This record gives sequence, structure tokens and C-alpha cells, in this order.
Amino acid sequence: MAALQGGTLEAITTHQAQLLNEWTASLEASGATRNIKEQLLAQETREFLQTLIDGLQSQSGNDLNAAGWDEARRFLEKLSASRAQLGHDSHQTVYFIFALKGPLFGLLQAHYSANPAQLAEQQWVLSELIDSMGMHTMRTFQKTREAVIKRQQEELLELSTPVVKLWDGVLALPLIGTLDSQRSQTVMESLLQRIVDTGSEIAIIDITGVPTVDTLVAQHLLKTVTAIRLMGADCIISGIRPQIAQTIVHLGLDLGTLTTKANLADALKLALSRMGVSLAEQV
Repeated sequence: MAALQGGTLEAITTHQAQLLNEWTASLEASGATRNIKEQLLAQETREFLQTLIDGLQSQSGNDLNAAGWDEARRFLEKLSASRAQLGHDSHQTVYFIFALKGPLFGLLQAHYSANPAQLAEQQWVLSELIDSMGMHTMRTFQKTREAVIKRQQEELLELSTPVVKLWDGVLALPLIGTLDSQRSQTVMESLLQRIVDTGSEIAIIDITGVPTVDTLVAQHLLKTVTAIRLMGADCIISGIRPQIAQTIVHLGLDLGTLTTKANLADALKLALSRMGVSLAEQV
């Protein structure tokens, strides 16, 4: 197995400024520096080149799991996280590593110009190492992006299920969009927690913004209503449009245990009447 020669490490250490300039120029030409300030880019390239040199000096070979590459792994993981947060794609992120190959190979060609066999060997050693770093960066980037997407989805779910206090003891949950299993669970948890926090007696679920009601949606609603009743509160479903009513009938769904109203205003009137609150009619 080919090993890194002392002359290669010496050449890299001696020509750091040259490598940094050529590397930065390659990154800028490829567009991989989008949204990255010049000062930050200079800091990142210097830091990575130094961790590369430190790792090579540790004689840990190409095994990135070796202790000598600890700092390099931490740098690559931090780089992946920052690029994911900036909205970069995987190609832009990994190219930060791969763009160093050109300057490194050019330096080796000059250093080993009189020894083609050693040149090919040392280029292969460094190529394997850079490829390993690129793959580690890719894996870390993908994990970070998945975590970011998952967090954003959870935040969107929370934003799309706002529980509103309409009156003392009356909560409303306006639903907009499709009600799937995951969202149904979020709806149930948010509503039940608000019932506990406020001590509310009645919860209104408004489905005016739900485009269709099928068997699955009806089952989700029934489960939510059952959970609300187990908490000692009552539930009213509002927003039953003619099209939804016809769909429910055609599907043969049994919603007989549910209290339903055509709109949120009617549901609120019913909720207040159940609580003994009377509203004066406007003249």
C-alpha cells in the first residue's frame, strides 16, 4: 500500500500560501462560495489546510476514524452543518473539499517532475484521502439536511394547528389543508394540552379549510373527539359544507356521535349556550 512521502508533506507545508490562493480561486470560479463572506471563506480554507497538514503529520494514513484525523472530522462536520443552514446543496458543500485536489496535484507535479512513478503514487495517496473526506462531508451534510427538514416540518405542523381561545372555557382549532395521520397526532396533542392549560370545557374544531373529508379524515376526527371527551371536555365540529355532508353520506360514515355546525359562528353560539352564556341580539 502506498504511503505519503516526507517530500510531499514538506511541499504542502512550504507552499501553503500558493495552495490557498489557487484553491480559493477554484471555489470562486465554481460558484461554491455563494452566500459566504470573503473573510469566512479565508478562515475556513486556512483552518482546513492546517488540519490536513496536522493529520498527515500524525501518520494516520487514510483512515479518517484514526485519532490523528479527529480535528479534520470535526471541521468537516461543522462545515457541513453551516452549509446546510446556508441553503447550499450537497455538490457545493463537497466541492469545497474536492477543489483542493487541483492545486495539490499541480504542486506535486512540480515537486516530482523528475520522478513520474513517485508523482503517480503520491497523487493516488492524496486522492484517496481527499475522496474519503468528501464522502464523510457528504454523509454529514445529508444527516444535517434531514434534521433541518424534519425540524422545519415540525414547525410548520405547529404553525398549521393554532389553538385559539374564543371565550373563557371555549377553544377553537381551525384546520386548513389535508389531515393526515402525522398532522392528526399533532392536532390532538396541541388541543389536549391547551385544554389542560386553560381548563376549557368546550373545543371547536373548524374544518372549513379542509378540502375533502374521506374515511381516514373522519376517523382522525373521531379519535380526536374521543380524546377530548376523555379529558372531560366537549367537542363541536364546524365547517360542514354541503359537499362534505354529501361525501359523508355517500361514504356511509357514522358521525352520529358528533355535534356538527355549518360554520364557526354557529358553533360558538352553541358552545356559549351550553355554558349558560346568553348573547343579546343586535337591533
